[in-house]
Amino acid sequence: MAGGDGRLSHDLLPGEKGPQDACGVFGVWAPGEEVAKLSYFGLYALQHRGQESAGIATSDGSKILIYKDMGLVSQVFNENALNSLTGHIAVGHTRYSTTGASSWQNAQPTLGRTSGGTVALGHNGNLTNTAELMQLVHDRYPQLDGELSRGNTTDTAVVTALLTGDLDHTLEATALEVLPRLRGAFCLVFMDEHTLYAARDPQGVRPLVLGRLERGWVVASETAALDIVGASFVREVEPGELIAIDENGLRTQRFAAEKRAGCVFEYVYLARPDTTIAGRGVYEARVEMGRQLAREHEVEADLVIPTPESGTPAAIGYAQASGIPFGQGLVKNSYVGRTFIQPSQTIRQRGIKLKLNPLKEVIKGKRLVVVDDSIVRGNTQRALVSMLREAGAAEVHVRISSPPITWPCFYGIDFASRAELIATGLGVDEVRQSIGADSLGYLSEDGMIAATDQPRERLCTACFTGVYPIELPDAHHLGKNLLERPGDDAVETAAERAATVTATDTGADATSDGCEPGPDSEYERLIAYGDPGRQE
Repeated sequence: MAGGDGRLSHDLLPGEKGPQDACGVFGVWAPGEEVAKLSYFGLYALQHRGQESAGIATSDGSKILIYKDMGLVSQVFNENALNSLTGHIAVGHTRYSTTGASSWQNAQPTLGRTSGGTVALGHNGNLTNTAELMQLVHDRYPQLDGELSRGNTTDTAVVTALLTGDLDHTLEATALEVLPRLRGAFCLVFMDEHTLYAARDPQGVRPLVLGRLERGWVVASETAALDIVGASFVREVEPGELIAIDENGLRTQRFAAEKRAGCVFEYVYLARPDTTIAGRGVYEARVEMGRQLAREHEVEADLVIPTPESGTPAAIGYAQASGIPFGQGLVKNSYVGRTFIQPSQTIRQRGIKLKLNPLKEVIKGKRLVVVDDSIVRGNTQRALVSMLREAGAAEVHVRISSPPITWPCFYGIDFASRAELIATGLGVDEVRQSIGADSLGYLSEDGMIAATDQPRERLCTACFTGVYPIELPDAHHLGKNLLERPGDDAVETAAERAATVTATDTGADATSDGCEPGPDSEYERLIAYGDPGRQE
């Protein structure tokens, strides 16, 4: 994870990649409010869900403006950009790539043409039938245009293309026809010039909530984003529900029956601890996971310490239930984020200390319980155990507040491949030996589920169990780079039909050189995306 999201556990080593969230989405309908700035702060609260790119689109009822670029929310936007995004409707997005490369072309919101104007769309999740949907795009729209023709390789662009519809259908009617065709995890926040929409897949894999402002409505991936903009929580967007908000108020329709299977890993790691999912506070769920972990894996020790920050709530719970004192044995550097300076080999060998440093006077001579939320490859825990021993720890007992991760996620989390997951090929004692710990204990599946206060049948536990609640296609039609593979029929067809398409073809206009305006009429309709030549 990039620095600044407050969760270091899986990004302690240079080049080490832990479980990554799909994205964060935010939408607001609020006449008289500065909707771009509300979106900015909403995305700021959702930064942990994706740090590769960010974007905001707004509408004043007659035109859509958009600004998006690579980088963190605070890097992409400044006062001038936000002041230029005028209107009373907005959708925002912060991205981690799970389908399509991390590139400027794939930043969101995506733009598309509709029968009556333009659609701007942000997506959190991952579709499993993207290849099938891409074929549907080719069948319906042989003259491929829009973002797909300009190099966008995301499932989001495919959905945006399908929302084109025809002259006899409104965007809302088209959405009600398209949404039942989507498979996988999706939380969509989209808008045209007049209406804000939000939709959630029938399983409700990823969270999506509805909030109320004094003069409007907000939808967001997590309740923490409602808090930061001063919106009161109303309810979840229900699985299989499409919400529309315009000058006539809020209306709702169901496009599919609910078959709830919420992601249990949201409770373990993904969501902010100050978020509530399905009525359960994430922080309290993590503390309870720690308590149960202590009951299941007792050990004689002197101090319980977390791996900052994601291990902290579970470590607190472990200390409460075990009676072993809780302490901070590791100090984090909050300012280590994305760096383009590659460390030397000497520094690389000590790379964990770029982000964490032990409090030697606290650790020396102590028998430690080190609590973390999960083990992916094991490299981070191995380096951490070694560092604690060098600092003088007498014993290091590792406790993990989730079961072993042994299966990949196809619903919006980018884990390591199954071959790279340490628990796939090794038993618990073998993992313990690999990371150099004196003992290792994982929370049981039953203990994890009980801590969520959700019935087992309403949760997705696929990454721990291999039981996937949404049917998967064959392996050839899965993968992050599905629409980028050489020789893939869908990609070849897209490439053959791709042409230089101006932004006017989407129903909106854009300049392509940052904030420098083109002709007045074009710039008034759509602010630039940022610099497409800048890659981070």
